[in-house]
Amino acid sequence: MRFLFGDYTLDLRRRELLRGSGARVEIEPQVFDLLIYLIQNRDRVVSKDDLIASVWGGRIVSDSTLTSRITAARKAIGDSGEQQALIRTVPRKGIRFVGEVSEPSAPAPTSPSATVAASTPTTPPLRQEVHFCTAPDGVRIAYAAVGEGPPLVKTANWLNHLEYDWVSPVYGPLLHEIASEHRLVRYDARGNGLSDWDVAEMSFEAFVRDLETVVEATGLKRFPLLGLSQGGATSIAYAVRHPERISHLVLYGSFARGRRKRGADEFANSDALLTLMRQGWGNENPAFRQIFTSLFIPGGSEEQSRWFTDLQRITTSPDNAVRLRQTVDEIDISDLLPQVQAPTLVLHCRDDAVQPFDEGRRVAAGIPGARFVALEGKNHVPLKGEPAWTRLLDEMRDFLRT
Repeated sequence: MRFLFGDYTLDLRRRELLRGSGARVEIEPQVFDLLIYLIQNRDRVVSKDDLIASVWGGRIVSDSTLTSRITAARKAIGDSGEQQALIRTVPRKGIRFVGEVSEPSAPAPTSPSATVAASTPTTPPLRQEVHFCTAPDGVRIAYAAVGEGPPLVKTANWLNHLEYDWVSPVYGPLLHEIASEHRLVRYDARGNGLSDWDVAEMSFEAFVRDLETVVEATGLKRFPLLGLSQGGATSIAYAVRHPERISHLVLYGSFARGRRKRGADEFANSDALLTLMRQGWGNENPAFRQIFTSLFIPGGSEEQSRWFTDLQRITTSPDNAVRLRQTVDEIDISDLLPQVQAPTLVLHCRDDAVQPFDEGRRVAAGIPGARFVALEGKNHVPLKGEPAWTRLLDEMRDFLRT
């Protein structure tokens, strides 16, 4: 997806601001995020609270920080506080992007991968709607709905961001494919993305309650549930508690036992990763986060790897990354597997470096009547273009039709 205004191009997929014939404008990631939000919401005045909730994830931000980022955004696109030709201040209300913006339906010849999904003049691009709901403990959970057709709910997994996942070359293609056939509902788990970051409780039980909260907010009564990675465990727990709600259960790269529940070797691996996260997650140098990228998408392209590395920093704080990882590693829902009543499809890549292939087999063996599909590949996140991605979609479509 790209936005064209004046002499500039804002390329969401490549996370680049270009000027003129393609000169790249150096811009801080947070300022880039601010520009995206202003342009996507150019039909209204954006308040300070809107910016804090969406760009800063609800964290406390000083007025000076907010002002400096707005000033930097104006400077990056040749605007200023005096000129205000593109970003206009509305006294006591907020700011608004007032420049003329176009969204080309096809990529320019020099940028063949600039859009997540091409649209035609007769097919308007899918536009998601972001909303908030409140969990029982007061935590605000951000959720999005997009597409038409029968509903499908995707459970939150390790680090999501509703806006960036949607335009990302990592998660974007899969989400767009699903939304082309379903009313796709997904959300950011507590502690990351657009949901509240400052939370007292970080637990598996809270993950399940957050899913319950989102479902109630959407008003859905019966629907298929998609769980990727840790989202599989949350999906299983929800399906056991609410069997009347779940028509189908689809699990990819899932597990019943977190690392700290799989024996001494995995316990030691968990400790090692947590130590590295405490020391390196917040560094500006992306070298540490690239370790996670190489595990999650070892077969990713340069662009996909760059996106995944950036998203880890954008999505959550160093402290929350550690808390989330600790919680995930402590999960054990083995006793829930025999209680699942919904028809279940379990898919797992043979060489998954994050969740071992045997964990997927364990899940399928424990759920009565579950169908297991072994995929050829090593990416924990399904990537467009690999054989596992195509088969995953085909198997899902066939399964959901039954």
